[in-house]
Amino acid sequence: MRDRQKRELRTKFNVTRAEESSDELIIDGYFALYEQETELWEGSYEIITKGAFDQTLGNDIRALWNHNSQYVLGRNKSGTLELKTDDKGLFASIRLPNTQYARDLYELVDRGDVDQCSFGFNILAEDLEELASGGYRWRINDIDLHEVSVVTFPAYENTSVAARSKEVADLKKRKLEEKRSALKKRMEGFN
Repeated sequence: MRDRQKRELRTKFNVTRAEESSDELIIDGYFALYEQETELWEGSYEIITKGAFDQTLGNDIRALWNHNSQYVLGRNKSGTLELKTDDKGLFASIRLPNTQYARDLYELVDRGDVDQCSFGFNILAEDLEELASGGYRWRINDIDLHEVSVVTFPAYENTSVAARSKEVADLKKRKLEEKRSALKKRMEGFN
């Protein structure tokens, strides 16, 4: 199994106060979108297949601020994080804790200063396609979700991109070795 991955998305968060309590603050929005191609780096892309999250929503998943486990915003096992999927993607609704950092985050989202999100996961099943352009496209079909995060600066973590980059380098090396082997066999036939 691969290392834990992270992916980011600019989203439109909704901020509301719970109807039953004006003190309870809620942030919700899409944390992942299906069937949208994301460029990892030039010539290399990734798509999350519709339904890739369907088997993982029962996991013990947390909502965090900037992937920082010190800033827990909610948890599905406690009922403060609600996750669901639809035709568009993975939607989350977070009932924020009554903490200073959560109130600060709510204010930043409400003002529009923070409007991006991310999710941490492991890939359980994927397909790799070599493109006519020489690039590659991964299609993620099954995800093991660990957390969703409201983030200030989304960017692919080096480990996430490095894992994909190494996979491409290994694939190219393997193809080169296959070509060398085939050429060697052909050359041996001329002796």
